[in-house]
Amino acid sequence: MGDIQVGTASWTDRTLIESGWYPPEANNPARRLGYYARQFPLVEVDATYYALPAEQTAEAWVARTPAGFTFNIKAFSLFTQHPTRAAALPADLRDGLPAGKQTVYLRQVDPALTDSAWERFLAALEPLRAAGKLGAILFQFPQWFPISRANKSYILLCADRVAPRRLCVEFRNRTWMTPDNQQETLQFLSEHDLPYVSVDMPQGYPSSIPPVLAATSDLAVVRLHGHSDQWTSKDIHQRFGYRYSHDELTDWAQKIRGLASNAESTQILFNNCYSDYAQVNARELEDLLSDE
Repeated sequence: MGDIQVGTASWTDRTLIESGWYPPEANNPARRLGYYARQFPLVEVDATYYALPAEQTAEAWVARTPAGFTFNIKAFSLFTQHPTRAAALPADLRDGLPAGKQTVYLRQVDPALTDSAWERFLAALEPLRAAGKLGAILFQFPQWFPISRANKSYILLCADRVAPRRLCVEFRNRTWMTPDNQQETLQFLSEHDLPYVSVDMPQGYPSSIPPVLAATSDLAVVRLHGHSDQWTSKDIHQRFGYRYSHDELTDWAQKIRGLASNAESTQILFNNCYSDYAQVNARELEDLLSDE
């Protein structure tokens, strides 16, 4: 069985800070990240989805974490074809946006501007890469990104853009993982050595992907979103406010061990980011995996 890392998709959430999970002395961003990194070996950065990161920020992350710590980075919204606020782009790039647009999609943006955004995104991650702390770049594609030849080509384009860094792929359109298409999807990712992101999430919604665990590369990734009954809420705390039970985690520990037997490295990320739910569940899963 390969190495298993467990972590969470946030360390800065307001409700986490308010929960009391951090000790009193972890009273600023530097100390909170330092404390988190002593508890877990892995974290996912969500802020990079909403705005291009800064190199100075990545340098600070490197300085505040021990050797061997891993940051997975969520891809900027423009690159995953999500709506992107014009204000999220650096001021000097906004002049190239369509006039009067406060929100833009990739198809509306000049390719030269997109190239510049890519260059800045990847340059900002260089301190992490140089320190050996850059994990996978998460491309979570939207609900309107169905299985198609064009969308497969776009995934490969993204993989080429980030190389030699690596991406991992999470879908939110059910067509990729329907019974008829599941094998085709996983084979496509395997052929191109692209890690599939297995998910646990509420079922029965247009964005629902079944909890299929699959290793399509030497890296396997699992993101646990919980089972909130308010999955369609625009309030992220309502959407992800779910705490896994001991029985659920015991079942997941068994599944994860099976997945890890087919990969060199397996990453488990709890995205049920409300209060300290993700951190408590991550610790409990680590204990279950260690017990075995």
